[in-house]
Amino acid sequence: MASLYKGALQELGNVFDALNDSDVDKALQMVVDAEKIVVFGGGRERLQIMGFAMRLYHMGLNVAVEGDMTTPPVGDGDLFIVTVGPGEISTACALLGVAKAAGAKILVLTAQPKGKAAIYADFVLHLPAQTMADDQGDSVTSVLPMGSLYEGALFVLFEIMVLKLKDKLNISADAMRANHTNME
Repeated sequence: MASLYKGALQELGNVFDALNDSDVDKALQMVVDAEKIVVFGGGRERLQIMGFAMRLYHMGLNVAVEGDMTTPPVGDGDLFIVTVGPGEISTACALLGVAKAAGAKILVLTAQPKGKAAIYADFVLHLPAQTMADDQGDSVTSVLPMGSLYEGALFVLFEIMVLKLKDKLNISADAMRANHTNME
């Protein structure tokens, strides 16, 4: 059983060995430059990007999760961040079209940089991990099922992005804690 844990951790390590860290920094500059940020992901990717949005909020950034009742409109000066590991899902592509037409900058995180979602992007951050788009038949390489490698890598990536943003924006852990809800 321990070999499953080690295998999963090794796979995550391999993803980050292949990740272009200067691309992460470019994506972070888009976050820094944005007036408002709206994020979107489908399924389990949504859970990961919602956690990222929470941390952006803790840093004092103006951020919302698409689909919430309080999501503002996006336009010039704003950033729409979408995670779409398999390269396209119909909901993401529809929302990307709306954000593009409204003039928002678009950051797409994906394992499939040649997918349909990337067409809308001002910048694509390629997270090279197996997704549901390539986890069938002879393509299966991950011990984790159904795109979980991408989703797990998203969690780690977002946490590292938060650390980098914290330094870039000179935000203390105490300042972040002050923005944490007291309604738990």
